[in-house]
Amino acid sequence: MRTKIFYVILLLTFLFSAWVHFSNPPFVPSLVSFSVLCVAIVFSAGLLGQATESVAHYAGERLGGFLNATFGNAAELIIAIFLVKEGLFDLVKASITGSIIGNMLLVLGLSVFVGGIKHRVQYFNVNLASHNSSLMMLALLALFIPTSLASRFEEDGIGRFSMIIAVALIIAYILWLVFSMITHRTHFTTEHPSNPAILVEGEQLKDEQAEWGKWTSIAILSGATVLIAFLSEWFVHTIEPVAHELGLSDLFVGAIVIAIIGNAAEHSAAVLMAWKNRIGASVEISIGSSLQIALFVAPILVLVSFFMGKPMDMVFSMPELIAIAVSVFIAKSISQDGETNWFEGALLLLVYIILSCAFFWIKA
Repeated sequence: MRTKIFYVILLLTFLFSAWVHFSNPPFVPSLVSFSVLCVAIVFSAGLLGQATESVAHYAGERLGGFLNATFGNAAELIIAIFLVKEGLFDLVKASITGSIIGNMLLVLGLSVFVGGIKHRVQYFNVNLASHNSSLMMLALLALFIPTSLASRFEEDGIGRFSMIIAVALIIAYILWLVFSMITHRTHFTTEHPSNPAILVEGEQLKDEQAEWGKWTSIAILSGATVLIAFLSEWFVHTIEPVAHELGLSDLFVGAIVIAIIGNAAEHSAAVLMAWKNRIGASVEISIGSSLQIALFVAPILVLVSFFMGKPMDMVFSMPELIAIAVSVFIAKSISQDGETNWFEGALLLLVYIILSCAFFWIKA
């Protein structure tokens, strides 16, 4: 059970953030309000992740992983929508990039590393890994084509082309959900026989209890999502002053800072699953979250921006595209055999550190 200290910190940081946002006291530095908001969002995301894990206890391994990835991305999606509303497209694209590489390198890397320390080798469904790799290649190509051909389009052509790509990616993601969870569900629930932590789809965990009951978990899940929505709106208004004050580029703030804060729920849940020798769920959360960002969240943001009257295209910068490509290829090479160990996790983390340093020193 969560301690009282957790809830006290969450309540105090939320109240402080609300007070700063609505009263705007001049004696509170922007860096302080930004830092407190980061803590509040991380703790809210942690509560969201715990509620999702509790719901997953009743829903089964694959559906639970999907729910965790979906609600884990809620913070990032809500932050991005408010960024779109403010017209901060560079930050939006950087946060999308950061979410993709953060989930594939940082979240998966931490999970594989921590799980590998306790368990010598961990196994997950190789069919799932293969299809995930194919989908990430599709997402990479969908970003590469408009970025490489943007200069050859007419003035409004790239916007219309981005809308077509967005719709195509959403269709691909919906078809993937139908394929993996309905028509070929059993294709993705057969795990390696050496893994003692295998669960049958829809079966509840027998050796541990959910933190809350089913309906309590759903209520907390909904409440945490609403809480993050408020915090995200306030958070957006503090980003630019702090980035300017610290001399940070939009690329670093969006791809690293916002992504790490938004990924807090996935971090805690995926690492915990791996420690319990449920690496399949960790892969579902981390890679599944990257897929959801690339195939659903990013396209949704393009459509939302259109209806807001501020159309955003799918043209990413070359550093962002290179980072996504590197992440896709290294994650594919490590996950294609259906086995993981701590060394592979360390490699993923090292690649993430390299990309983070590159983003930090790229000129604003």
